[in-house]
Amino acid sequence: MENPLPGIPAKRYFTIGEVADLCGVKPHVLRYWEQEFTQLRPMKRRGNRRYYQHHEVLMIRRIRDLLYEQGFTIIGARNKMQEFLQAEHDKKHNGEMLLEGVEVIEISDPVLTNLRDSQPISAFNSEPVFLRQELLDIRDLLYIAA
Repeated sequence: MENPLPGIPAKRYFTIGEVADLCGVKPHVLRYWEQEFTQLRPMKRRGNRRYYQHHEVLMIRRIRDLLYEQGFTIIGARNKMQEFLQAEHDKKHNGEMLLEGVEVIEISDPVLTNLRDSQPISAFNSEPVFLRQELLDIRDLLYIAA
């Protein structure tokens, strides 16, 4: 077995070079896969530069595994990815259907309310470094749209 892939850093966007290093493929392979796998659509910014998000890096790793480790052809991997995404969609949709008609009850016990309120929603989003980066990313998006 070859070397395992490195961990994915806690960043919002990755350049094509970073993704190539994280996924163990060359940048031209990533550009080719964008043509073959319609689900893979990185955001493009100034100068047509590609910026991948975390879920796209995971998708590329899955594609790489299907092609290089499991031996699928491009067509077979494309079909497998479509099946996987459909299953994820169905799972999400079924979960939403299960919650239909469920009544939301407000917690009135002060102990439980304080416990609930003391838990951060997401440690990732509460860190000032990540908040700053998120704001910079939003600014860049607004600058491009204007």
